[in-house]
Amino acid sequence: VDKEGRVVGEHRGEGKEWVVAGGSSGGSAVAVASGAAVASLGSDTGGSVRIPAAWVGVASIKPSYARVSRHGLVPLVNSLDCPGVMARSVRDLAMVLDCVQGRDIMDSTSVESESIDMGQLEGTCVKGLRVGIPQEFLCEGMSEEVVDSWSKVARLLEEGGAEVEPVSLPHTELAIPCYSVLNPCEVASNMARYDGLQFGLRGEAITSTEDMYAESRARGFNEVVRGRILAGNYFLLKKHYQEYYLQALKVRRMVTQDYLSAWSKVDLLLTPVTLTTAPTFSNFTQRDNRSQTATQDFCTQPINLAGVPALTLPSSLSSNNLPISIQLVAPLNQDPMLLRVGAWLEDRLDFPKLVIDEELEKKTNEMTI
Repeated sequence: VDKEGRVVGEHRGEGKEWVVAGGSSGGSAVAVASGAAVASLGSDTGGSVRIPAAWVGVASIKPSYARVSRHGLVPLVNSLDCPGVMARSVRDLAMVLDCVQGRDIMDSTSVESESIDMGQLEGTCVKGLRVGIPQEFLCEGMSEEVVDSWSKVARLLEEGGAEVEPVSLPHTELAIPCYSVLNPCEVASNMARYDGLQFGLRGEAITSTEDMYAESRARGFNEVVRGRILAGNYFLLKKHYQEYYLQALKVRRMVTQDYLSAWSKVDLLLTPVTLTTAPTFSNFTQRDNRSQTATQDFCTQPINLAGVPALTLPSSLSSNNLPISIQLVAPLNQDPMLLRVGAWLEDRLDFPKLVIDEELEKKTNEMTI
C-alpha cells in the first residue's frame, strides 16, 4: 500500500483504492472473512468488534457486560470494555462464546453464565416475539441502502410472526458526548501505568526520571492516545470533575434507563450497525478520529453504555457489493435468545458466504507441512 492508500504490486484489481475494515478489531474481522480463521476475538468498547464485522460481512456478538472475563485485555475503558466474538456464522459464534464465557477469578466483574444449548438454535420460531425499532437510530447521514436493509429485516421478522413496533430511546443522541468524556477519563487512569519502569516501552533518557517518563510515553503512545490522556486529565481535575465526569455518569444512567424502559414493551431491538458501508481509505482519512467515532459509532456506543448484549449479522450487499449488516439488541444476560433469533434470521437472509475449497485447502496444508 502506498502513502496515498492505493494497493500496489502484483494483485488482482491493481490500482483500485481499497476500503477500510474498521477498528480496532479490523484485523480479527478480516481473518475470519478471508477464511484464515474460523473465529476470532476482539475487545468492544464502543463498537470495535461489531463495526469491523459489519464492514467485512461476518457475524459478531458483544456479550452482556461481565459474561466474558476481561482478564488478558489491555484495559482501555474498564466500565465499557467487553470481549467479543467474530465468526462466519451465528452457530460458530455460539460455540465460541460458550467456550469463553463464565466466571474468572482473575476478573472480579465476571459472572457465572449458563451453558448455551446449541440444539435450541435449530427450529427457532419468532412468532409472538416483540421487536422494537428505535426511532432515534434513523439519523442524519444514514445511507438509503442501510435504511432499506434495516426495513427488509424488519419485514422478514414480521412475516415470520414477530410483532414489530416503533420504540423510543430518547437519550440516544447523548451517548456520543457521554462516551467522549468517560472514555478519556478512564484512558488517562489506565494508561498511567505505562511509565517505562514497570510497564511498556522504556525511553533512553538518563538525565532525570521525569525525562525518562516523558520520552517513554511520547514514543509509546500515538497522537490519538495522547489526546485522550490529556482530555481525561482535564476532565478529572478537581475544578472540572463535577462539571464533566459526574455529569457524564448521570447521562450514562439516563441512556441505560431508556433500555430498561424499552424491555417492558419489547423483547429485543433491531437497529443498523453503521450509517454507511465501509468507506474508502481516502474518505476515511479525510476526517480525524473523533469525527469518525461520532459518526460511525452512533448505533453501537449506546449499547456499551447500557451493558446489554448485541449481535450483528450481514443482511445484504450494497450497489457496490459491500456488506450491510443489522444489529439485534437484547436485555442483559439474554445472549442465548439473541443467538436463537440471529440463527433464524441467518437461515432466511441467505447472505453470500465464503466457501473454502477443501481440495485447495488440503494442498495448501500439505505444502505448509
